[in-house]
Amino acid sequence: MPQARVLVITNRKGGTGKTSMAVNLASEYAARGRRVLLIDLDSQSHCAIGLGVPQVRGAASAQGFLAGHNTLRQALRPCAVPGLDLVPADPLFNHGGSGDTSNALGLALAAEGLLADYDMIVLDTPPSLDGLLLNALCAADRVLVPFVPHFLSGEGVRQLARVIFRVASRGMNDNLKVLGFVPVMLDARIGLHREVCEDLGQQFGRNRLLPGIRVDIRVAEAFGRGKPVRQHAAHSRAAQDYAVVADAIERLWIPV
Repeated sequence: MPQARVLVITNRKGGTGKTSMAVNLASEYAARGRRVLLIDLDSQSHCAIGLGVPQVRGAASAQGFLAGHNTLRQALRPCAVPGLDLVPADPLFNHGGSGDTSNALGLALAAEGLLADYDMIVLDTPPSLDGLLLNALCAADRVLVPFVPHFLSGEGVRQLARVIFRVASRGMNDNLKVLGFVPVMLDARIGLHREVCEDLGQQFGRNRLLPGIRVDIRVAEAFGRGKPVRQHAAHSRAAQDYAVVADAIERLWIPV
């Protein structure tokens, strides 16, 4: 039986559009008829906000799973997007309590049958280097890195690359591959944006530089209404851009 593809969306730097990417890509694939699970490992718990899922104090969560308080299945929440389920984050979670093992999430996805139940599993991550991020990297098949095209973003990407190399080279996840880098809040008219994208393309390979998400207020509006942007403004440039990125991921996802 085919197993779910597991995509982790991450960057060591905060404010790079990770959650917007996770919510909108998960929704895009669900709209295409896929069975999609979004797991929020960032205790800001913004995935629930972006999907209009009520946050319940003390409810089962991704962090609760890693702390041994609940299973992943106990934390599953349906969304208003057909075909998309959410394992929400716990906004009160102490990051020091994320468990001692880095492979707990990957083992549970298999043991609880979630790899068989879904076509794609998307992991949203915190920027901090802790057990939450390591569990995501150890559970994933591919890494997608959104970045804001300014000079500080390059350092965040390089820090993440070192972490990914550590995970892959130490036998923690031999199959982990970087799928690509996605510029967000992109304005190609700005020279700095073009320069940073070109620099990352030269450093990591131009084939790994995916089409960008252009600046669009509709993304923030959609989050404020608890909807993915394709539901809030289906004809917006952001909705179009997320669909193009989803297409690029499909093309680049080559089996190991």
